Amino acid sequence: MIKTKPTAPAGAGGNAAPTDPPTFRINPEVDAKIDAHIKENPKYWAYIQAMPRERLERSVVLNEVRELDRQQRVRVGVLKQINRNPELKRAYDLLVKDLPDEQKEVVIAQIGRTARRAVARAQGQEQTRQQGVSV
Repeated sequence: MIKTKPTAPAGAGGNAAPTDPPTFRINPEVDAKIDAHIKENPKYWAYIQAMPRERLERSVVLNEVRELDRQQRVRVGVLKQINRNPELKRAYDLLVKDLPDEQKEVVIAQIGRTARRAVARAQGQEQTRQQGVSV
């Protein structure tokens, strides 16, 4: 996985100096996963390598857009579930009562997602225990 990392302090406008090239972090575990995937899928790797640069760049952006859309759908679903239950809504509103109004919905969605994951994880562990398998 390659991520850009700022190399210079931000300027007055909040942007790094335009002459500094980005540096990239290297994660050996992620690189090993990528290498394994390439080895298992040589035709796909050849397809990727044959892509024109602009098409490849646009594919990366499309993946980001899809991920943001997925996050938005999850957020909306969590908020709908919370808003359907007035008692639950009051509980979440109580948790965020001291936050600025523009942050409340975001934080409620974050807490709701975390709670949903915890419940799903607990239910999965309970089902596993009921089946006689140790977790």
